[in-house]
Amino acid sequence: MKIAVLVGSNRKESFNKKLAVFMQKRYQATAEFEILPIEQLPMYNQDDELTPPEIVTAIKQKVAQSDGVLFVTPEYNHSIPAFLKNAIDWFSRVDKIMVNKPVMIVGSSPGVLGTVRAQMHLRQILNSPGISALTLPGNEVFIGAVHEKLDESGNLVHVPTIQFIDTVMDNYINWIKKQSL
Repeated sequence: MKIAVLVGSNRKESFNKKLAVFMQKRYQATAEFEILPIEQLPMYNQDDELTPPEIVTAIKQKVAQSDGVLFVTPEYNHSIPAFLKNAIDWFSRVDKIMVNKPVMIVGSSPGVLGTVRAQMHLRQILNSPGISALTLPGNEVFIGAVHEKLDESGNLVHVPTIQFIDTVMDNYINWIKKQSL
């Protein structure tokens, strides 16, 4: 099973990048997780959508060929980062690669609420007509106070959080399998 991973942070020490890498390693026996370089995508421009730059074509192809997409997003001003929205805009045009694609959303933040508002906004975006992704229902992963749940090397070590993510990931993998029947 192939999971395309879209991380909404380009910060070097991003908590969400660390979360994505943790999940990639922890669940490698279950699925192949590939973190895609969406921060390298140029800004979406309708003038270029029929002949997009090579990086756009390559990333869209990886998403299209995946069995599911994992969004790992921080929260910026109660929403998602611009370059995450930019990637979604590219995905929504021409071949519309996200239609009926099983999606899971996770996010972490030093704040108490995790990424609740960003994830709510992301769910709205993923439900839009050009995207129409299938978002895993009832399995929200909002990791608040993430800086207290990592060790000095940046590894997630908070056992209750890990156990919760294990449960949600199991639900997601089983849900993807049901979608492909």
